[in-house]
Amino acid sequence: MTEPSTFILILEGLLTGAGVTVVVTLVSLFLSVSLGFGLALVRQFGKRRALHALIDVYCEIMRNIPALTHLFILYFGLASIGFRLSSIAAAILGLGLIGGAVTCDLFRAGFAALPKGQAEAALAVGFTPTQTILDILTPQAMRLALPSLGNYAVQLLKDTSIVSAIAAPEIMFYARSLVTSSFQTTLIYTMVAVLYLALALPLMQAIRVLETRYGRLKA
Repeated sequence: MTEPSTFILILEGLLTGAGVTVVVTLVSLFLSVSLGFGLALVRQFGKRRALHALIDVYCEIMRNIPALTHLFILYFGLASIGFRLSSIAAAILGLGLIGGAVTCDLFRAGFAALPKGQAEAALAVGFTPTQTILDILTPQAMRLALPSLGNYAVQLLKDTSIVSAIAAPEIMFYARSLVTSSFQTTLIYTMVAVLYLALALPLMQAIRVLETRYGRLKA
């Protein structure tokens, strides 16, 4: 039977890791969405085919190479040539770059789903191309992409578990350390599962609220 002091020690460690998990998730998500939106704009509306090709290559590389490989390159590979990132910085950058490729496709799908006549009508009444893209097309594309972005955000939260491989002190990092020191394997990993669920449920609820509000705006 686990002593109360041991339970409290485990809980404190996992909560400390949860704080890092939240930070990595939110900052990585911001980087992913910002990068993905910018890439989608260039890919969807840019005129230079060379840029299109570069974006396509980037997305294929980021999506088809395991995330852990990217993290190892950023954390260990760059350090070997004298450019050292902290484990948290490498985790955020790696997940953000990967997420940029994922969200680029989500935003492109949102833009592609819009009727072409909307852009033509906006230009016909005097909107500039930039105003048409940002004021007319982007809000609608964002609404269409929101459900998929929500699913990606929850997946990103779960994917932060892999950054323990580069010693980022998130939930799984503390869990493994605590298992080694206390041997309370079942208890610790059950608490980890509950903690991830406790983080994911509010995120899912926030996404549902955003979807509802966007639906009202559409109506």
